[in-house]
This record gives sequence, structure tokens and C-alpha cells, in this order.
Amino acid sequence: MNTVEKFKYDRRNVKAGIAHIGVGNFHRAHEEYYTDLLLEYPDQHNWGICGIALLPSDEKLVEALRGQRGEYTLTVCGRDGRDQAFLIGSLVELLWSVEDPGAVIAKLADPAIRIITMTITEGGYNLDKSTGEFILANEGVQHDLKHPAAPSTVFGFVAAGLRRRMESGGGPVTILSCDNLQHNGSTARRAFTAFFEAQDTALAGWVAANVTFPNSMVDRITPAVLPADRERLNASNGTDDAAPVYCEDFIQWVIEDKFAAGRPAWERVGVEFTGDVTAFENMKLSLLNASHTMLSYPAFLTGYRKVDDAMHDERFARYLRDFMDKDITPYVPAPGTVNLDEYKQTLIERFGNRSVSDQLARLCFDGVSKIPVYIMPNLGKMLRDKADLTRVAFFAAAYRRYLKHGTDDNGAPYTVDEPWLTEEDRKLIASADPDVFLGLSPFASVDLRGDARFPVLYRKMVKELEEKGVSPVLEAVLRS
Repeated sequence: MNTVEKFKYDRRNVKAGIAHIGVGNFHRAHEEYYTDLLLEYPDQHNWGICGIALLPSDEKLVEALRGQRGEYTLTVCGRDGRDQAFLIGSLVELLWSVEDPGAVIAKLADPAIRIITMTITEGGYNLDKSTGEFILANEGVQHDLKHPAAPSTVFGFVAAGLRRRMESGGGPVTILSCDNLQHNGSTARRAFTAFFEAQDTALAGWVAANVTFPNSMVDRITPAVLPADRERLNASNGTDDAAPVYCEDFIQWVIEDKFAAGRPAWERVGVEFTGDVTAFENMKLSLLNASHTMLSYPAFLTGYRKVDDAMHDERFARYLRDFMDKDITPYVPAPGTVNLDEYKQTLIERFGNRSVSDQLARLCFDGVSKIPVYIMPNLGKMLRDKADLTRVAFFAAAYRRYLKHGTDDNGAPYTVDEPWLTEEDRKLIASADPDVFLGLSPFASVDLRGDARFPVLYRKMVKELEEKGVSPVLEAVLRS
């Protein structure tokens, strides 16, 4: 049984200086973990976290955490098979907008809150996949533009909080995205600024002068916690935690040091501050996140449901090594003193971590938002350079098969979870013509159909997947 290591600071002395929107598993394994370590320093007690939940579906988590005063266990799963369990205490307040929207707005306006962090997912920034423009026509956005005092979206709530902050002299604030997006701070600034300009030009002007949006790179594999995981974690830790989290032993956070109203001394606990996170972002998104996405649909269709199981199949391990070495490394300069070969080997070990045993369904979720960020930027460069397109064409064909079929190669049914598919996307998926699928919204940033080579390879892969299934086609890809 694991011994749970409890924080040593007195939570009664901790005040919230950070408001975090989106209190999910990743946030609780990453930012709250780092902050929990930092709160052991008495001079950092003004940097506790107030969690803010905005969705009706957050009710169970809010109830669970409130029942435990915001405390929960985090089990860190070592690649050597040894786990460590921690009791995390950095979440000192928790608000739920469905229950009390006024309290959320007041908290965002509170001068004590000097940083607003967020994990709202790649799709949560409401940007058009092909143009990158903010989608003003979104139903929730339209509601909030017309009803600024009764917001429903993250944009409306942040606008209402900052407006009150502006009017009351609450001072500047930093908005720090912790989502897996390249230039996530720039993305957040573009999305929120577009909303502010459409709703309140005075607010937009105040934000331009008083709010910063640092870019950051975040990394820690954190699986979803299923009921069976909850029972397993509690049995292992000797606890009765209604909201446990588990994650891998690797963790990284690199942040552009551009804060409007001070910041925690996170560097004391391993966070890296830099003037430019671009190289770190490019390395992580192009290698880790892209490899996760490349693995997801082919491995799932083969019948695997866990990432580690797929990675212990040498065919998939080699497929990802080839992808990293041949398709990505030519375009990824190593930042600082990072050894890229060691980084890639560490990724293979992390993916195969039996203790973490991440779900492939989590990696398959919301490809519409992930593919434009993780796959398409590098694919555009590969098309330009006439590079080998075999693996990426195989991936595109597997994605089509996943969206169309609803059963894997063993006949097991599954449910496709793609919340951002458009009606046009659904028509393209339904078409019997494989080329039509290449017009899908996540591919929009690159003209795949206009390339001389990609459609030929892709059609070949579609045909072979239909006739043979994933495994024989994967083996042929490896031989090529």
C-alpha cells in the first residue's frame, strides 16, 4: 500500500491569488501539483488557487471536492513500477457558475486574484479551424454578447469579471492558458480580444493596457479516472477519495515570463521561465502530442484500448519511432540543452508506462481540434519538401475509417466522440468517395487534395484498410 504524503503548510494561512477555469484532471496533476509544492514556502501563501467550474457536467466533481475541502490524492506512477501518492491542498476555494454566477464574476474582479489560468481544451477557444478567426456566430457567444450581465461562456464570464475589475480599479491581471496549443497565450489573446471588441470597446482598450497573455508549454500525461480506477487508487492508497487523480512521473512547465501583476516563484519547484517558449512548444506538440494522435486511431481500430498495451506491440512502437525520427525531427530544433534523441526515447518509455495505462479513447477524443494543432503544421512542411508521406497518409485513412465504421477490426462497437464536427463534416464523412473526406475541417489549413502525391497514397491506404484491416497495412507501412 502507498503511503500518502501530506502537505506540511497550514491551509488556513493560504489565500487565493490564482483563479483557474476548468478544474479537470490535468490541471489537478499539473498546476495544482506545482503550486502545492510551492506553498511549502511561507512567502508564497498568497498564491493558492480558486477553482472555477463553468459546466453543468462539473456538478459531481464540484460536490466531490467540496466534500473534501478541496483536497484530493494525486498518485504519480513511476516508469519503474513504483508509485508515490500525495495529498494536494493548493485548491483553497471552488466556485461553480451554474450555482452562483455572481460569485464567479466577483472572484475574477477581486484585486487579490492576480492570475487567471485556464484549461478549457483546444476547442474551447472557439476559433475557426481554417481561418483562425474567432467564431462570433457561436450560439453561446451570441447570447453573451447580448446579455453581458448573465454570461454562459468562458468569454462572457471573463469579460464580466474584467469589466468589474476595470470599473472598481482592481488592477492588472495575467491570463495564462495551460492548454495544449502552440502559442496558447497568443491564441487566448486573439480569442478573448475578439470577444471583448465585439461586446465592449472600452473593456477591450483596458485589457490591451492591463492584461498580459503569456505563452506556456505544459506536459504531463494524465488519464481519465474511471470508476474502476477510483476503486484501485483508493485501495492502493488506503483512502476514500471521491476525486482522485493519477498521472505519470514526468512533468514539465515552461512559461513566458510576462506577468502583469506579479507571479508565484514556481521556478523554486521546477517550472522554467523563459523569454520565448516557441522551441519548447514546437518540440512537445510535434513529438509528444502528434505521436499520441498518430497512435490513437490505428491502435484503437486494431482492438487496443490502452496506450501502454499498444506500445508494447513492437509494430506500434516502431511506427511511432519512425514518425518521430523521419517525419518530425527534421523540422524540430532542440531547445536549450535538450538532447532530442533522449527526449524521444523518454517519450516511448512514457507511452509504455504500465502504471499510467492511459486510455486510447482519450487520445481519439476531439480529433477535429487536435489534428489542426498537432498534425497539420508539420504535414504542410512535409508536402512542401516532398518528404515521405506514407505514415501520415496511413493516419488520415485510419481516421476516416474510425469516423465511418463504429466497429474495430475485431467487430467491437465504439462511440465516436467528436464534439466539434460540423454538419458539413458529417456529410463528408458519410460520402463513399475517399477524396471528399480530405475536405474535412481539421485538414482545412493544408490543401491535401491539391497535392500531387498525398491523395494517391491516402486512397491506397483507404482501400487496403477496407480489404485487410489495420495490422497488415501497418506492417506494410513499416516495411516501406
